[in-house]
Amino acid sequence: MELALFYYLLLGFAVLMYVVLDGFDLGLGILYPWFKSENERDHMMRSISHVWDGNETWLVFGGVVLFAAFPAAYAGILSTLYIPIILMLIGLIFRGVAFEYRFKSTRSKKLWDLSFSLGSAVATFCQGAILGAVVQGVEAGEQTALQWLSPFGIFTGLSLMVAYALLACCYLVLKSRGDIMRRAAHLGRRLVVAMMVILAMVSMWTLLSNAEVRARWLEGYNYIWLAPLPLLSAAFGWLLYRDLDGEPHETRPFWLAAGLFVMGFSGLVVSLFPYIIPHQLTFMQASAPDSSMAFLLPGVLIFLPLIGAYTLWGYRIFSGKVEDFEEGY
Repeated sequence: MELALFYYLLLGFAVLMYVVLDGFDLGLGILYPWFKSENERDHMMRSISHVWDGNETWLVFGGVVLFAAFPAAYAGILSTLYIPIILMLIGLIFRGVAFEYRFKSTRSKKLWDLSFSLGSAVATFCQGAILGAVVQGVEAGEQTALQWLSPFGIFTGLSLMVAYALLACCYLVLKSRGDIMRRAAHLGRRLVVAMMVILAMVSMWTLLSNAEVRARWLEGYNYIWLAPLPLLSAAFGWLLYRDLDGEPHETRPFWLAAGLFVMGFSGLVVSLFPYIIPHQLTFMQASAPDSSMAFLLPGVLIFLPLIGAYTLWGYRIFSGKVEDFEEGY
């Protein structure tokens, strides 16, 4: 029980780290159509050129934990969601190739801009659609190949695009000056409003469509104990909207946006616990034998601190504004 719970929480931590860290660089690709000049796009690419591949380490780490600690969930999710997962990986490949070739190209730079933008949008939409399918519950062998394109899955896919774009706006405020920073703040204020509406709609949709989630939040005095999550979300949204006004605060918006993600993810965990596949498998039912999880533990205890340390070190080394899009920091 203890090991299974540890890996369940570890999986959630890896997913949250990936969503926050890779979310802003995927969001920059989604924002590309609003920044049309070559210099602006050079600046945006340079601001994440040192972290984008490291951010995706958390996706790999989360996949390894799911495969090793919860093989039944890994088999059930992947066998049902092969199409969006493959499309997501194709999108990530295209944007990764665009990073490597765009800085070296001259005549084909517009093509790599398109590759980066479309790859980011496709990968983000697929991640949101996968989330929507998992929240609704996946049952291998009983769904068609396009069942993940349900109304809720499409909505969560588009919602995640809005969320990543908001995080990217806050990251640009953190990393830019002048016109780029002001335009990012202006876009960010609009996206904050959209994000708060989306959070309310997803919450209500889930409550109305899922009796177990409704009972978890509203039964007895649960709504009192869980009230801090929506209240903190509203507070973060209001503070973020205020900090992006006029001459925006440079550092606080990004942390407030990350706080919104943490609150949303916490609400998701509260709603679904102890399920790893809702309505089908709890984390205890999906867990590997204790001997397998114990065998995996030394590697986790060694590599998790290393991943965290080099992530922190990389962001510390490249902290501050990107002053020159040609030279970077």
